[in-house]
Amino acid sequence: MTLEQLYALIGPDMKAVDAVIRDRLYSDVVLVRQVAEYIINSGGKRMRPALVLLAAGALGYQGVRHHEMAAVVEFIHTATLLHDDVVDESSLRRGRDTANAMFGNAASVLVGDFLYSRAFQMMVAVDNMRVMQVLSDATNVIAEGEVLQLMNCHDADVDEARYMQVIHYKTAKLFEAAAQLGAILGNAEPELEKALALYGMHLGTAFQLIDDVLDYSGQEADTGKHLGDDLAEGKPTLPLIYVMERGTPAQAACVRKAIEDGGREDFPAVLDAIRNSGALEHARARACREAELAREAIFALGDSQYKKALLQLSLFAVERNH
Repeated sequence: MTLEQLYALIGPDMKAVDAVIRDRLYSDVVLVRQVAEYIINSGGKRMRPALVLLAAGALGYQGVRHHEMAAVVEFIHTATLLHDDVVDESSLRRGRDTANAMFGNAASVLVGDFLYSRAFQMMVAVDNMRVMQVLSDATNVIAEGEVLQLMNCHDADVDEARYMQVIHYKTAKLFEAAAQLGAILGNAEPELEKALALYGMHLGTAFQLIDDVLDYSGQEADTGKHLGDDLAEGKPTLPLIYVMERGTPAQAACVRKAIEDGGREDFPAVLDAIRNSGALEHARARACREAELAREAIFALGDSQYKKALLQLSLFAVERNH
């Protein structure tokens, strides 16, 4: 199933979110508009705003506040991308030059700050303290996740538990917040709000684990990024950790050296170790388990087309090739 098919249910809502995004991107400062529009329009999956809409729909929400909240979530996500690409010195995202490659590091960081602050302006306008609490907490945790990942770079002793903490903080937290926001807008009972938050957390974890798999198994034309980018940055992701813990001594030594040194010189040997050790199968199995936990989390949610779409989204997260 394609994302387009998945999003058919919320097509009009997604168009409304895009209209909010375009309206709220406006700034008198031309460069702010240029950079923000470049990254927003660069072909992202829009999974996080879709989560807000689907969760709200599953709770029977009838208003329009979910359009604003979906846009807020997308702004926060986009700000993290702008900052990420500067930190990682990335040159390619979604098959296009990164904003920092196009406009420079300084502009990318500062426009990321603009998107964060615009997101908080929009949060305040909703005038709902629970919404502000969830989003402000999420933004703080995401920042901690970024720092945790930075600390783990070039550290070949990072184990699976430490790496999963990075995923939960850096990626899964915004998925969690997005689903929870939809529940809050739909006036969900505390148990259902918690269930949707759990769904988002497990979905986001599965999504990131598949990204890790695709970094060593995908096609660049599909993923829109250079294969081995994580290795070049010295990031010990799950497939690499698996090889170091369960591969042959030679495989483990090869991966350890590559993480500690960074760069792409050892990529062919590392790729061979990953593909011959069962590392990709292990990471994919972990992702599938997370997707299963996401589905189990919303078992008690009332049946609807929105719930069905949420269940299908968890399948897409692990079956995709980009």
